[in-house]
Amino acid sequence: MSKRQENILLSMWGVALVATMGSLYFSEIRGYEPCELCWIQRIFMYPLVIIIGIAYVQKNVKIALTTLVFSVIGGCISLYHYGIQKLDFLSDSAPACGRVPCTGQYINYLGFITIPFLALTAFVLIAGMSIYLWKSLKEEK
Repeated sequence: MSKRQENILLSMWGVALVATMGSLYFSEIRGYEPCELCWIQRIFMYPLVIIIGIAYVQKNVKIALTTLVFSVIGGCISLYHYGIQKLDFLSDSAPACGRVPCTGQYINYLGFITIPFLALTAFVLIAGMSIYLWKSLKEEK
């Protein structure tokens, strides 16, 4: 494993860790109860901290495909969640999500930064770095 690949893997772990800690901050410290779509996004983000952490310790960049799959699925859910918060035609037909509506916005920094947007940003960063690692593996062969 090259030093660059190692740094990319460490960066991916850092992004996943910050996203996980951020979601825990919002729910456990600020007291924002997550909606069902937020829970699903957490299901795809939280394991990435462990998976990427183990891959970093083992110096295993072959994990790139797994992290790409997790981040693409989680990113699609985040994008949909962000869409039902910000687009009228989606929010009007949004399904009821349980006790907390998925259209609710606990934060709305600068008029567009919501919790699903933050999750989407993390998933996109991890996906981009996963693609880079995947391509670098193919170049080594």
